[in-house]
Amino acid sequence: MQITHNISLKPYNTFGIDAKAKHFVSVATIAELIKVLGLTEYPDKLILGGGSNMLLTKNQDLLVVHINIKGISIVSDNNDSVLVKANAGENWHEFVLWCINKDFGGIENLSLIPGNVGSAPIQNIGAYGVELKDAFFSCEAISLETKKIETFIKEDCHFDYRNSIFKQHAKGKYIITSVTFNLSKHNHKLHINYGTISTQLDEMKISNPTIQDISKAVISIRTQKLPNPKEIGNSGSFFKNPVITKLHYQTLLENFEDMPSYTVSDDEVKVPAGWLIEKAGFKGKRFGDYGVHKNQALVLVNYGNAKGSDILELAELIQKTIKRLFDISVEAEVNIL
Repeated sequence: MQITHNISLKPYNTFGIDAKAKHFVSVATIAELIKVLGLTEYPDKLILGGGSNMLLTKNQDLLVVHINIKGISIVSDNNDSVLVKANAGENWHEFVLWCINKDFGGIENLSLIPGNVGSAPIQNIGAYGVELKDAFFSCEAISLETKKIETFIKEDCHFDYRNSIFKQHAKGKYIITSVTFNLSKHNHKLHINYGTISTQLDEMKISNPTIQDISKAVISIRTQKLPNPKEIGNSGSFFKNPVITKLHYQTLLENFEDMPSYTVSDDEVKVPAGWLIEKAGFKGKRFGDYGVHKNQALVLVNYGNAKGSDILELAELIQKTIKRLFDISVEAEVNIL
């Protein structure tokens, strides 16, 4: 463990923003993390995982702590299910593949989501009809106040759409060090009726899919729709899908007959933010070195040397335009730093 100075964070964020960290340290064990948290000479710290859900808009004039704690283990298992613990520094997609290779089911629809395991519960990541909370058992997190590890079970986390306790009143108070998942060993519950998974499986000529098949279908769909962060800087879906009242939706249908929606409750529906952005004319629009991806309007991209402030300005322009056209407020899903 060594603290370095004036380090570029470009390799540590999927947007590829070349912001600088005044001080930087990577920790590989919980003991190292606790030691770093106790360094009084660096009172201000930024905790960095996979860098997949953040937009750096300026240099970070503090100590950036990169969580690089690795390891996957089976906690317990029985005839039907298994508890698998993954440490925070594990790459999410590689962890999903590890589970699939052992025929552990429950997170195959979450294949190819960028980022690390430790940040997954914060966002309650989700895709294709499945959310992290569906397979979540518990997580361990260090309290920044006591420097002790606490365990959070599902009920403690208050999971919601792209939300959790770690984005609300526990924000900035804990660092997740590991996550334990409850996965099936057989008789897997398959989710193939969301989005284009069933269509993709048909194209693959698969009528009786396994969890491996579903993962391959999801990877194929995401590869076609979403840019690889290693090639084009991005943070996946930049915006949340907004929830509006059914009355508001019915009013909008008078002018936008093709507006899609998903029922949330008796009184509310969810509208795809990508549809709103595309309808507002932003899909595929490029502004020099940054813009909106040509295949997925939810994804803002850095084509090379864009600044985080450039992408933030674009995001705010999109939000204002959607508010003006549809009277809908669209929230950013990524953390703006």
